[in-house]
Amino acid sequence: MKKLMFLPVMVLLLATASCGGGKAGQTSGLRLSNLDTNAVPGTDFYQFACGGWMKANPLGDQYARFGSFDKLVETNTERINGLIGEIASRSDLQGSEAKVALLYNMAMDSTKLNADGAAPVAGYLAKIDSVSSAGDLQAVVAEMMRGMFDPYFFLFASIDEKNSSKNILQTFQSGLSLGNRDYYLSDDESNKSIRDSYVQYVADMFALAGYDAAGAEEASKSVMRVETSLAEAHFDNLRLRDPYQNYHKMSYPEFKDRFSGMDWDSFMSAIGLASVDSINVAQIEPLEKAVELMTEGSLEDQKNYLKWKVIDMAAPYLSDAFVAGSFDFYGKVISGQKENRPRWKRAVNTVNNVLGEEVGRMYVEKYFPPQAKERMIALIDNLKKALGERISALEWMGDSTKAKALDKLASFYVKVGYPDTWRDYSGLEIKDDSYFANIVRANAFEFDYRIAKTGKPADRTEWQMTPQTVNAYYNPTTNEICFPAGILQYPFFDMDADDAFNYGAIGVVIGHEMTHGFDDQGRLYDKNGNLSDWWTSEDAENFTKRAQVLVDWFDAIEVLPGLHANGSLTLGENIADFGGVQVAFQAFRNATASEPLPVKDGFTPEQRFFIAYANLWASNIRDEQIRYLTQMDVHSLGRWRVNAILPHVNAWYDAFGITEEDPMYLAPEKRASIW
Repeated sequence: MKKLMFLPVMVLLLATASCGGGKAGQTSGLRLSNLDTNAVPGTDFYQFACGGWMKANPLGDQYARFGSFDKLVETNTERINGLIGEIASRSDLQGSEAKVALLYNMAMDSTKLNADGAAPVAGYLAKIDSVSSAGDLQAVVAEMMRGMFDPYFFLFASIDEKNSSKNILQTFQSGLSLGNRDYYLSDDESNKSIRDSYVQYVADMFALAGYDAAGAEEASKSVMRVETSLAEAHFDNLRLRDPYQNYHKMSYPEFKDRFSGMDWDSFMSAIGLASVDSINVAQIEPLEKAVELMTEGSLEDQKNYLKWKVIDMAAPYLSDAFVAGSFDFYGKVISGQKENRPRWKRAVNTVNNVLGEEVGRMYVEKYFPPQAKERMIALIDNLKKALGERISALEWMGDSTKAKALDKLASFYVKVGYPDTWRDYSGLEIKDDSYFANIVRANAFEFDYRIAKTGKPADRTEWQMTPQTVNAYYNPTTNEICFPAGILQYPFFDMDADDAFNYGAIGVVIGHEMTHGFDDQGRLYDKNGNLSDWWTSEDAENFTKRAQVLVDWFDAIEVLPGLHANGSLTLGENIADFGGVQVAFQAFRNATASEPLPVKDGFTPEQRFFIAYANLWASNIRDEQIRYLTQMDVHSLGRWRVNAILPHVNAWYDAFGITEEDPMYLAPEKRASIW
């Protein structure tokens, strides 16, 4: 999705609320087996802190990447499967629980799925076949948009970034099955190889849907023509990070005039909007190209493209042959996985996506005690205080900007654990017709829920993640930080560990999300969530110069031979990592000032803090996934969230006695200094 700016780090949350000292019996929190004691901290801190974990957790065939974060996700998946399993065989269920059970059972019924084959998509393909005009095409696109088949572009309602009290209808570029424009346009050998594989994949899947070889090949060519044309107009990932370049608000009459040729009144009515006042066209050129294709493009190409959007979206919910075909390309070719996840894991993921808050309600009842929420809120308060202290002490920022920054920090809206009001799923129909039909109905239910917000007041209490999600986020348009219940466990939190561990782990995650409010994107929004310039020109210039240090530093990292990290794409997350470590360390020092912690397991409390941080990012990863993430992901790779961040943190040098003789040493004048 567009903005919720899930500038989130993939990590997250909950921790101890201890306000000082160590409690009797508390452990170091470290698992010494995670370490590689043959490695030297100042040479490769990531290997030193995580080498043992990586050796003990080899990359299984199901994974393109497997890290401590993924291991926790697996634990939660098993828990959720247990919760669903308790009700899946019952016949006395009512309401949302009955829907959870039926959808899960549909996903697990391989006999029916294989017997149905391509039948669940036949009606959609026939409807597209019957299209004989641009008007017919637009009507089908509107229906497909409600079903979230991802044709051409996306329409949704979310907060107006320059009037954060209200939701506005928005468009966003979409329609590329490969997601990233570079896969279609780049001359890089890896991308060219993926492009060739994609052409064959499309043809193979059309054949599975019943097309003869010639028809499948021609359909594949149509898909590439349409998607390449869309890709040529799409913003690249860097341009998508600039909120000003993605804000083009206009009245509805202006919109219809600017993008003429479409019957927008009929289109809006078909997606459920009786009236539209104004609209934000996030990216002008991609929408112009989409409208051009729908109104002037080859009708046969457009029909094949729409059929492909049906087949591709449906494949994971059809027979084993379709599932295998989809995995062979997206799993093996794109990510380097060797084996698909078992059916039960895929079923749990579907239920999570469709009935997330109902599953979350069950999860919270069993796995999230009230005390955890209390502890988390207290820890957040400690981190807010530390960030406030750091802002106040900045030498490069003027007093007027400081005052507004502190005001924004004080205005953070904090969400912990789970929402106060649970989502109502009474309008969602789950039936025993076909697994895929339920997915389409669920998508339409979600689309209608979102689009109905058009023109209505913004609701800061709404959650953008389910409680069982292992993640966290900062949303600039609501100035909120959110920490779902899904991660109240090692390695992010340990009830029995002392503050050195918990501030280094979950404390850094909290500091990370807070710092997002002041990274290169978050700083552009005021305390109310409006996109507005609250900085003096001098302070803004100082920030940009300091941020450029991190851009240049990460640009120089070679993640694979000939492939460098993208410091501009990952800048927001790198600032948040850098700030999160420093804010959490200051909060840790504050919390233990009157009652210092002792050495435990051979490590000082300061050393344990940094080891706990590094352990969050322990992982093994395939080269294919490194290439994919380097192009697509705004987060740096796990190794570099450690080895590229810590050389800029003065306290790390002191903790491990890092000197000029160590390869990771960076001269003080070359270190970043922002928050």
